Amino acid sequence: MNDWPEAWSDDNRGRRYGRGSASAQPESPRVMRQVRRGQPAPPGQGAYGGVPQQPQYVDGHGSGGYDDYDSGYNTGQVYGGGRGGGDGYGPQRPAPDWRRRIKWTAITLVTVLFVTTVATYFWADSKLNREVDLSQVIERPEKGEGTNYLIVGSDSREGLSDEDKKRLRTGSSEGKRTDSVMILHTGDNGPTLISLPRDSNVEIPTFKGSESGKTYQGTGRQVKLNAAYAEDGPELLVRTVEFNTGLHIDHYVEIGFAGFANIVDAVGGVEIDIPQDIKDTKSGADLKKGKQTLNGEEALAFVRTRYALAGSDLDRTKNQQKFLSALANQVATPGTVLNPFRLYPTMSAGLDSLIVDKEMGLFDLADMFWSMKGVSGGEGTSMNMPLAGSSGGNLLWDKDKVKQLVNQLNNDEKVTVTGD
Repeated sequence: MNDWPEAWSDDNRGRRYGRGSASAQPESPRVMRQVRRGQPAPPGQGAYGGVPQQPQYVDGHGSGGYDDYDSGYNTGQVYGGGRGGGDGYGPQRPAPDWRRRIKWTAITLVTVLFVTTVATYFWADSKLNREVDLSQVIERPEKGEGTNYLIVGSDSREGLSDEDKKRLRTGSSEGKRTDSVMILHTGDNGPTLISLPRDSNVEIPTFKGSESGKTYQGTGRQVKLNAAYAEDGPELLVRTVEFNTGLHIDHYVEIGFAGFANIVDAVGGVEIDIPQDIKDTKSGADLKKGKQTLNGEEALAFVRTRYALAGSDLDRTKNQQKFLSALANQVATPGTVLNPFRLYPTMSAGLDSLIVDKEMGLFDLADMFWSMKGVSGGEGTSMNMPLAGSSGGNLLWDKDKVKQLVNQLNNDEKVTVTGD
């Protein structure tokens, strides 16, 4: 029985070359058989009586010829390439537009920075305590060149608990008195910081009461400078300084004990070089000579110390100038300005603690701090008011030197006058 399909014989099988052939003649190249995929034959039909018709092969093509069916082989067609073409592994994404991405990133950063800056400005501006009304100051001298700030350190205990008062050695005195008074002049010839000793002998002029609005006539009464503040507050202090110097005060800035200590702690302490060992039981200072970083409590004790110093109040004013300049320098460093975790606590502590005049703005405050930084950096001058001696415990100013100093400040000239 012949098991091969119709028209195939053993002879045909024997004459084939390849596997099982006794002939050494090589087998012809095989042709990839391609299948005509036509409609299946109806049941019961076909070349084999009910068996589905098998594909016919003619030289690698179906019986219908090459044109009837194209399998896609050997045509150069790449499968899976898709419309994107390329490496044949699917659609290709376009290359990223880096210029566009950088542009929008920059715009976003600038927008965020602008919004943050504006929000910070309004937040800080709203926290300023504008309590001092300089419009109540009467008979004021003519304004000169540059800007003059009256900077006052008060012994106010406001905001201090009993524990704080004990720790900071502030005592529990009622009311407020000036612990330090300074004039800071800013202009084109560098800043000048001048300390007015609180024991300076001054005349109380005619003034308008800050609360009553009543005018009090001057009688030529001679008092210590800090008595003017104790009598009627900042407005009378400004009036007294202007009357006794002839210098127009543009802005007023005041800070109490608690606020001073809080600002120092907020900036992480202030580095300063102390010229001698200081031990003062009244202020609580117990400091060694040399460069060191003072925290709020230590800093307050340092600027309040006078009994342990040879020059008493005059040496204290020099220490106050030195420390305030160092504090301003610390506040203005990149480590504070560019670090929001330090900048905002510092601003909050300072703005909550400061009392300023009604016309004071943030740019004025910034100008004051940058100028004080300039003093510590050698770009300006620091000095005490020139003195001529004392009388009954009151320090007398050298009138001629004071007049020359005021003229130089009013004309925004380089200060050549020296003080004690």
